[in-house]
This record gives sequence, C-alpha cells and structure tokens, in this order.
Amino acid sequence: MTSPAALPTDNFRGAFWMVASAIAFSIGTVLIKMIGQGLPSPQIVFFRCFFGLVLIVPFFVTDGLRVFRTPRPDLHIVRILCASVAMLCGFYATTHLELATAVSLSYTRPLFMILLAVMFLGEVVRWRRGLATLVGFCGVIIMLGPSGIAFSLPALAGLMAALSVTGAMAVVKQQAAIDGVKTIMNWFAVGTVIVTAIPAAAVWQPPTTTQWIELAALGLVSTAGQYLMFRALAIGELTVMNPIDYLQIIIGAACGYLIFEEVPTVWTLLGAAVIVGSTLYILFREAAIKKPPMPLVKDQ
Repeated sequence: MTSPAALPTDNFRGAFWMVASAIAFSIGTVLIKMIGQGLPSPQIVFFRCFFGLVLIVPFFVTDGLRVFRTPRPDLHIVRILCASVAMLCGFYATTHLELATAVSLSYTRPLFMILLAVMFLGEVVRWRRGLATLVGFCGVIIMLGPSGIAFSLPALAGLMAALSVTGAMAVVKQQAAIDGVKTIMNWFAVGTVIVTAIPAAAVWQPPTTTQWIELAALGLVSTAGQYLMFRALAIGELTVMNPIDYLQIIIGAACGYLIFEEVPTVWTLLGAAVIVGSTLYILFREAAIKKPPMPLVKDQ
C-alpha cells in the first residue's frame, strides 16, 4: 500500500520541473563564466552561497535556532566541507574550461560514487557495472587527452569537483534518515557561507555594479535550480528524471558557442557521449536490479 505521505508519480510534470532545473543551472553556469572574467572564483563561490542563504532565511526564520538541532553535527560538517570544495573547484573549472567540457566533467559523479562505494563501503561491484565505470573514465581520457588539457589545473579541478559532490551526496543519504529537509538546508546554507568566506577574503576584489547584479542573479538561479530539481525528483521516477538533466551538456555547449565563441572539438563531443552513455547504463542497470519482481497473476 502506498504511504499517505508519498506523492503520486507524475513523470510528465516531473519532466517539466527537471527541464526548468536544467535551464536554471545552465544560466548559473553561464553567469559563473561571465563573472569569472573579472572576479576570482573563491569570491564568486562565496557570493553564490551568501545570496542563496539570503533567499532561504525568510522561509525558516520562524523556526528559530531549533532548526539546527541534530544528533549528527559531524555529518553536516563533512557535507559542508565537501560541498565547499566542490564549488570552489567547479567554479574554477567552469571559468577556465570550455563550457561543454566543464559541464561534461561534472557528470562523472556516478562513476566516482561507485569508486567510493568500493573503497569505503566494501561494496561488491558486478562486472557489468565495473566495466561501465571503466568505460566512463575512458570517456574522460577521450575528452581531455587529445586536447592537451588532461593534466591542467582546470581539468583536475573539474574532476575534483565531481568527486567532492559525490562525497557530499553520500553524506546526504545518511542525513536524510536523521534530519529533516529544513535542518539539512540551513546547516548547508550557513556552513558554506562561513567556510567559503575564508578563501574569498584572501583574494577579495571590490565588485562593480554589474558584477553585484550578476552575483545576486547567480544566487537566485542556483537556489531556484535546486528547488526545481527537488520538485522533479519528488514526483518523477529517477530513471526518467536523470537523463533529462543531461540537457545541461547540450545547453552548455550551445551557450559556449553563442556567447563565448567556443567550438567544441570532436573529442569533447565523443568523450561526453561516452560519459553520458556509461552513467545512463549504470543508472538503468541499478534500477533493473533493484526493481521487485512482477507478481504472478492467476487466470480468473
């Protein structure tokens, strides 16, 4: 029997929210690259966190300090650190790489999730999923190798961002069973502002009026993107919603070409296709394995 608290599955509406989320995050990626032409990445990360905090405070201010109560503050601290590293590295990669490349590297998250599960959780990986993971990382080599940026700082930062996001997601899975959404969001919002303020202060430059507007817009669209994604995942099936999120690669490549005059190489497109294909295979394979068997129906 379906729990009364569960939302009914609606893939059509979920797809609408997921497309809107992809568009919002893509706008944020463009803003990061634009602002990064004049401000250091750590400062952009700080303002993204700061304006994101400003946006959510009114929704939870009535709960007071009790919204921060948790039996596992250590999990929140680990997540905040992982998320902060992810944003610092991801924003740096976005600023210094072509948009198509930077966005594609961010989708290596499922591959890193499997590696972490094997290394730290002792999970046994079946040969099909292991092979798909290996193929996915080959896609990274295809994308970066011929271009000569494989061992550049921006490329390594992009991969580090994906790894750090994976760590943060693993912690969130544990938090979900312990704390409510409000507690998780408030710890994240306040914690990332505090942590990212340190590197931002070290490279501080006074923003111009235009940059202030762009920074505020970045905080708005990033927070909106997260909200829209939560809405999509709340009512849509994961195996339907996740592939839609890959629209960000297409939008990123188009924006890179139209706004920044970036022309993706055939290696970038081929590598991105391999990464997307391998991660989608892993997603659908896991869904098939975890799917309960269909009950036998007797003739009436």
